[in-house]
Amino acid sequence: MPATSPLIRPRGLALLLGRDRVLSTVGVSAALGLLLSLAYLIPVYVVIARAVIVGLIAMLAFGIVEQWPARLPAWAARWVVQLVAMVAVMPLAALAAYWITAGGNPEISKDADKASGYFLLLFGGVLFAPWIAVTALVRQRDAFARDQALAFELERSELERQALDARFRLLQAQVEPHFLFNTLANVQALVDTGAPQASQVLRSLVEYLRAAVPRLQEGATTLGQELQLVRSYLELMHMRMPDRLQFALSIDDAAPALQCPPMTLLTLVENAVRHGVDPSEQGGRIEIEARVREGRCTLRVRDTGVGLRPASKGLGTGLASLRERLQLTFGEAANLQLSEVAPHGVCAELSFPARIPQR
Repeated sequence: MPATSPLIRPRGLALLLGRDRVLSTVGVSAALGLLLSLAYLIPVYVVIARAVIVGLIAMLAFGIVEQWPARLPAWAARWVVQLVAMVAVMPLAALAAYWITAGGNPEISKDADKASGYFLLLFGGVLFAPWIAVTALVRQRDAFARDQALAFELERSELERQALDARFRLLQAQVEPHFLFNTLANVQALVDTGAPQASQVLRSLVEYLRAAVPRLQEGATTLGQELQLVRSYLELMHMRMPDRLQFALSIDDAAPALQCPPMTLLTLVENAVRHGVDPSEQGGRIEIEARVREGRCTLRVRDTGVGLRPASKGLGTGLASLRERLQLTFGEAANLQLSEVAPHGVCAELSFPARIPQR
């Protein structure tokens, strides 16, 4: 059943002859028959059988009026009509019980003992059945209220999940132009300077984007896929500034299989290139580490660039978007921290639960 579907209550015979309802009726009727047998001289099992028959017929009357007619007048409460139907059917139910247990010839009108037994059974049914029915109604309403509360909770959870998914897609849409425009701006700068490797860099960029753009739309990727993009990106940037950018990767064997939101590691690396290494006259080195310890994955992107610059608007926007994407994926279990690196540079450290994505 979908989480947003309302709970379906049993109808028809499924409600009329429900297993729990029949077993409860037989159990309570048998207990009542055992109590009434104290006033009879006939075998106990006969009295119990009669009480069970009366109970089942009353249960049928209760269930029939519970569903039919489908609509009642505004002034008529259905539970009251159900109780009236149970009491009204009691004389026929007691007569049927005697008729069945006596082999089709109860002879109530000709035998004073049978007549007194009949009225005793009828009295017991009329006395106890309404109270039993009221108890059943209360339990039924409580169960339905719990089911409704569960249905509302499931629906609320589904709506929250859909809202988070929509928010995540929106954040990805914000990442796409940010990343693409930055990369194209780097290629434009290379072309403007008349660098001989411009054509080769552009060719590499086309190949990179062909692999990267489809992944922007994926809801969940692995760290291994992120690392492939990061390697391609750093190789592309190294072709643009071969004397000013160096990089190294150190990855635990267990890390590539872990869940990682799209563009997470790439965002950190891109920021390190654009806001750390590129503005520096001497360039710099970027070191990427991925460690898996005690159920958590820690990513570190360390650069030796110009260091933290509070006025850098692009850095703040990229990290704000990244933090929100991490929040949507891992909740409070993920955290991102920035720190200065001596003598100059920045270290971005990201920690989140080590999870294998579901296929």
